[in-house]
Amino acid sequence: MTTSIKWTPYDASACVEGFDGIEHDEDTIISAWQYLIDTGLAWSLQGWYGRTAANLIDNGICSAPVKH
Repeated sequence: MTTSIKWTPYDASACVEGFDGIEHDEDTIISAWQYLIDTGLAWSLQGWYGRTAANLIDNGICSAPVKH
């Protein structure tokens, strides 16, 4: 999924956890998850992030990070 949002680690985390007080649509939340997956942050934050990211990838909602 491609989006024009320029995520930061804080903003993406706030979006997926919902602590930013903004009602995000599904595409925005998926975009934030994809950012966390692509940057590897999903696996360096608390376990919930990695488990959720793996589930999103397994279900075809997000894609696995591109290996360089």
